[in-house]
Amino acid sequence: MSADANPINLILLDQLSAAERDRLMTRTEADLSAYLEPVQAIIEAVRQDGDAALARFAQQFDQAAVSADDLQATPADFERAFAEVAPEVQASIAFAVDNIRTFHAAQKPVAMWWQEVRPGVFAGERSSPIPSVACYVPRGKGAFPSVMMMTTIPALVAGVPQIAVLTPPTPAGSIDAASLVAARLAGIERVYKCGGAGAVAAAAFGTATIPRAVKIVGPGSPWVVAAKRLLAERIDTGLPAGPSEAIILADASADPKLAALDLLIEAEHGPDSSAFLVTDSLALAKAARAHIPTLWQGMGAQRAGFTRTVLGGPRGGIVVAPDMAEAVRFVNDYAPEHLEVLCEEPEDYLGQLQHAGEILFGPHTPITLGNFVIGPNCVLPTGGHARSWSPLSVHDFMKRTSLAKVTRRGYQELAPHARRLATYEGFEAHAAAVTPERGRPA
Repeated sequence: MSADANPINLILLDQLSAAERDRLMTRTEADLSAYLEPVQAIIEAVRQDGDAALARFAQQFDQAAVSADDLQATPADFERAFAEVAPEVQASIAFAVDNIRTFHAAQKPVAMWWQEVRPGVFAGERSSPIPSVACYVPRGKGAFPSVMMMTTIPALVAGVPQIAVLTPPTPAGSIDAASLVAARLAGIERVYKCGGAGAVAAAAFGTATIPRAVKIVGPGSPWVVAAKRLLAERIDTGLPAGPSEAIILADASADPKLAALDLLIEAEHGPDSSAFLVTDSLALAKAARAHIPTLWQGMGAQRAGFTRTVLGGPRGGIVVAPDMAEAVRFVNDYAPEHLEVLCEEPEDYLGQLQHAGEILFGPHTPITLGNFVIGPNCVLPTGGHARSWSPLSVHDFMKRTSLAKVTRRGYQELAPHARRLATYEGFEAHAAAVTPERGRPA
């Protein structure tokens, strides 16, 4: 770490111990111990008291004047939202909706396929939508019409028949206007005022107002992550999407001001975010670091404060690697939610970069574009889960059913092999079901 007056961490990777390097990999949601007990109490209250508990928690946590009979957005709420949101913002939401829908429509699998795997042996799959989903749209540190679009549109494309949106109310007891505009332009009308752990519980158990869902998707705070963990046997909690995180991977050719700008993008989400600039160039690192205080001057106090906390804390800063191979190794070990590559030939690194929720190449593809308007989903695995999870997609809202049909001819070839394996594994009923007699003409 640096010892000068600049509050942004400057970390020399080759000077870290193994334990110090491991600590850089730790995210906010890695330790949920402080949340589990209070979240369990919230879950139990919602299970017992339903809408009344949700109204209490809206008053307690969101300082919102919400009553138990006022949880669902009304047609009048949607109309007011369209009156409040500027036409140019509505046009940008419509632009994003179109791109997001186009991208996710291309993901949708064929409804059914069959293949003859051997003579007389047919196998295939049917893809169909899940019956219900709750889409969680956070609001604690801002409003996110982008998340409204990213969670609901792939569900609509998949054909999910019951889609409900859960989002925390504003202090005025309403729902963010731009989020309601995004919901209607996407094709969603069922939006409910509830957030945090209570929203996860409402989706898991259902209330008089909010329908129970088989799955919940969407990013959230450690409170939401803890609730998902505690309710994982009650509801499918989808991909792990916690506080925001990003790595900007840059070489000496990168513009230090752009690297500094892009480092702030995910850091401004909140003090629980994670953000690193990783480079092999000490000169670039110092130049980018020097730009950031000037960039803070153009930001509001809250967002600048969030980035100061992140970049000067245990989950952020500028990492200088001895070479680009070590820089790439650090990125792969971290498995970030967002990865932006600012290198002379950025796509040359594609084969080396193994683990990231998304990879954005070059100076004209900042994370901002990915978050709002390119089309791929911005709900991405966090906490290092990009090693095994994928971005939110149409596939998250669909299930596959295996199909098979074996003719008499196919049975005669398959049955002896199946009987032999069943006998080896000690399954007598299995073996008895595949006798030669079954394959003879009636």
